[in-house]
Amino acid sequence: MRIAVLVSGGGTNLQALIDANIQISLVISSVQNAYAIERAKNAGIKTLVIERKSFKDINEYDNSLADALTQEKTDLVVLAGFLSILGEKVLSAFSNKIINVHPSLIPSFCGKGFYGLKVHEAVLDYGVKVTGATVHLVNEVVDGGKIILQKAIDVLPSDTAEALQKRVMQECEWVLLPKAVEMFCKGEIK
Repeated sequence: MRIAVLVSGGGTNLQALIDANIQISLVISSVQNAYAIERAKNAGIKTLVIERKSFKDINEYDNSLADALTQEKTDLVVLAGFLSILGEKVLSAFSNKIINVHPSLIPSFCGKGFYGLKVHEAVLDYGVKVTGATVHLVNEVVDGGKIILQKAIDVLPSDTAEALQKRVMQECEWVLLPKAVEMFCKGEIK
């Protein structure tokens, strides 16, 4: 199974996949200086930078991503902290073969604009008592694809957005994402 991981930042979810011995064939970053690229290189994984800002519109960017993924003969695309929204060409070329990890319990605190600390700030502002992470299939609706796995944790009275983000990553995202990739590779995701 040829797995491509798309990243935009530090690559902690990528590192969780590497640590779980998931065999990754390619890491693509949407940002030139993303630390995730260093993580991939340190693990001996092929890397490619396709910067969103280098393209005049989303369609050109999407075409470039689709071409790179197709050329690599990708079987599964994993969004691991990838902050660009995929377009129609990638979504149709890899229908039901793209998974994403999101730092909330979908359908809460998700969709366009909900990423990174913004999710955890919203969780705290709303006053919910439980949060977590979700791994889901990707479709044309941002964070709207079929849910594969979820894991919940309690929101603590002492939580800041940063502390909550760290706990959600460590206790939920880093557990769920490798498990979902393994499930996909075993044909357990329908």
